[in-house]
Amino acid sequence: MAAKDGPVVIKKYANRRLYNTGTSTYVTLEDLADMVKKGEEFTVQDAKSGDDITHPVLTQIIFELENKEGQNMLPISFLRQLIAFYGDQMQMIVPSFLEQSMIAFSKEQERFREQMKGTVGKSPIDVMNMTTPMKALEEQTRRNMEMFQNAMRMFTPFPAAGAAQAAPASSETAPTGKETSEKGGDLQDLKEQIAAMQRKLDTLS
Repeated sequence: MAAKDGPVVIKKYANRRLYNTGTSTYVTLEDLADMVKKGEEFTVQDAKSGDDITHPVLTQIIFELENKEGQNMLPISFLRQLIAFYGDQMQMIVPSFLEQSMIAFSKEQERFREQMKGTVGKSPIDVMNMTTPMKALEEQTRRNMEMFQNAMRMFTPFPAAGAAQAAPASSETAPTGKETSEKGGDLQDLKEQIAAMQRKLDTLS
């Protein structure tokens, strides 16, 4: 049984059936989607091996939801860009960028919902002021994109034209210890930028 103060454990069997150890009942992917919406934490384990398979199961839930008519949320352009990042040198940065962007969106969403509760009986001017949270979200998204673009420039190699004019590689052109150290420093700077952004997001709550 799952610990009361920890995530519920969902067992997935070879026949693809899912078993909620917290409620001792079989559940479906739709049930797991409802748990996510309610903020209920859970992990999914392979019933035979005990391996954590939460990630592929959540991915499968998104796939199922995207295939329901009228529920598409992921634009084709976004899907193409996301696929293009797999195997790219920027892949290591994408997860943090998406995670922080969704955290910012969720916080602004809660603020927007609270204001929506009081819209009944409000004047048109008051209703127009409801756009303030959305403007804050747009500004945060813009800042996130700037950080992401800066990170991309950090990892983007020199233009091909410049490389064509360069002399053949030799021991003289090999990266020095100083250059390697500088690159490590750039990575550390990026981590600090992400941490700083997280602190800024916390102030929004």
